[in-house]
Amino acid sequence: MSRRNTITRRNALKLGAAAVGTLAMPAIGRAQSKEMIVGCAGGHVGWMEKAVLPLFEAKYDCKIILEGTKSSVNLEKMRSNKDQPYLSVVMMDDPVLIQAVEENLIEKLDPGAVSNMSAIKPDAIHMDGMWANYQQPWCGVAFNTGSVGDVPSWGALWDPAYKGKVIIPSLQNTEGLWTLFFAAQLATGKPLEEAQYDIDAAFGKLAELKPNLLTIYTKMPPSFNLLEQGEASLLAGSFSSIAIPRKLEGAPVDLAAPKEGVGAMPSGIARVTGGPEEELAAAFINEMLGPDLQGAMIKETFALPTNTGVAAGDGVPTDVKAFSPDWGAVAANRRAWIERFDREIAV
Repeated sequence: MSRRNTITRRNALKLGAAAVGTLAMPAIGRAQSKEMIVGCAGGHVGWMEKAVLPLFEAKYDCKIILEGTKSSVNLEKMRSNKDQPYLSVVMMDDPVLIQAVEENLIEKLDPGAVSNMSAIKPDAIHMDGMWANYQQPWCGVAFNTGSVGDVPSWGALWDPAYKGKVIIPSLQNTEGLWTLFFAAQLATGKPLEEAQYDIDAAFGKLAELKPNLLTIYTKMPPSFNLLEQGEASLLAGSFSSIAIPRKLEGAPVDLAAPKEGVGAMPSGIARVTGGPEEELAAAFINEMLGPDLQGAMIKETFALPTNTGVAAGDGVPTDVKAFSPDWGAVAANRRAWIERFDREIAV
């Protein structure tokens, strides 16, 4: 890595107290404006452009271009461009990042260049520092407040009162895994840490849910519209970053954190192997793991922070377990699970 330049006092003053005062001094200089392309989730583009990029771009005199899409699509982009990568950083689900490691598509984070790793929760740093989680959006059960008072348990999805009124995600969507794992827990009575491996019990329980299903989605927005309109009463595996903002905007929805727990979504960030703008990429990852950008983003996403110096914000459950499954097992078995889900449940 080339030797870093230091920011000058004159240039720092140009940023203003709002931008510079909240972020650590950058490791790269401001001699010229640079561009960098970051692959992220499509649903993240809105809050990233609102809460994160203005701070980072002003601080580093650069332009960040977001390519928002599914993690699997970003993985294919890295594969297709492995000999000449154009993405510098990817923000992807942990199961897909495991595949990226296996194919040498991402490189280990350098603690010297990404010093904020030292403040990240141990369970949010993976495979000896190949990537880290910059936040953990939580997933519970969204409900229409006009027809439902509360959802104390994931078992409510099976209540005959909600016949034809329940929406669940496909297993093609990462959030679909929560319905699968909590179904296993309800079927077996085992702790989630054990129940997650009892997939036969999970599928048996999901089969019992079929009379209550209104639809199974692969694209969330149309299904969330059905919830807001009252066509659906419950939507399983809903993101905090979607349901809570809609509630605050006045939509007749809320997000429950059932007693069995909520799902902690795996929002990982990694450096693309051989990607351009090495120093800017390290700076971006470092700031995304830092307290200031995490503090800014969780106000938009209502997610769990991973930096130990950042307090959880409003709307984040603190009295139930945030469950992170064995993502290695997920990565190894997900294709078979999807095929079984499509064959047995989504028919």
